[in-house]
Amino acid sequence: MYFYNMNKENKLSSEERYRLIGDLIKEIKIRGYSYQTGRVYIWIVKSFLASGMTPRDFLLQYSNKNRSTMRSVYFALKFFHENVLGNRFEEKLPPVREKLRLPVVLSKEEVKKMIEETDNMKHKLIIMFLYYAGLRLDEVRNLKWQDIDFDRGVIHLKTVKGGRERVVFLHRKLVDALKIYGVKKEDLVFIPRGGGRYSKRTIQQVVKAASKKAGIKKNVTPHTLRHSFATHLLEAGVDIRYIQELLGHKNLTTTQIYTHIATKDIKRLADLL
Repeated sequence: MYFYNMNKENKLSSEERYRLIGDLIKEIKIRGYSYQTGRVYIWIVKSFLASGMTPRDFLLQYSNKNRSTMRSVYFALKFFHENVLGNRFEEKLPPVREKLRLPVVLSKEEVKKMIEETDNMKHKLIIMFLYYAGLRLDEVRNLKWQDIDFDRGVIHLKTVKGGRERVVFLHRKLVDALKIYGVKKEDLVFIPRGGGRYSKRTIQQVVKAASKKAGIKKNVTPHTLRHSFATHLLEAGVDIRYIQELLGHKNLTTTQIYTHIATKDIKRLADLL
């Protein structure tokens, strides 16, 4: 542990910064943080150490950014101070006034067309898992045959964001498609031609190509299919707390964004005119 006084402007030497970042990486690995979270924390702490600013001044630089960015910066500094420097982090999370940005959602017909227009069976299945199971991009990349329980009709996700395992239903359309694809007993479900694991970029391109081929003008990403999964369930009358569990959201407020885009009640209002 290092006990530098980081509450006052303090320019560290390159060697000191290098040692601290090394310790940060160790602490991130010990706690099993995801690669993406670790990468973000390292980038933020590197910027902080190079700035020579107080934590408060460094945080205030991001006051004009969105809430998600501010939270990332805050928790990266908090993690660094408490787990690497061994100091209590006294700063409070600065409030950020943020406009509500609603996610892009596809109709069921648009999703169906994307799947139908995709000829490559592996790519078709990737799109189907993103929608019919509401998986995140990384969850699709890391999905293993052992995670799919055909007998119980569920998918047990073990490599997930925040380390919180969850169980989602195995849609019958996924079962039918997997039988055509060829069911195995072990290893990753999706392995690229050259072996290894699919890159995030490749899956993003698969989704983008499918939406373009389907003639969809919206900006479609892998997460758009997850948004559509949640919104369609909500519109079908599924309890929002159950949707929260299916998505793996820690807080219900995260899931409540879908109440702003579900059209079930809006359509009912239109029928009154």
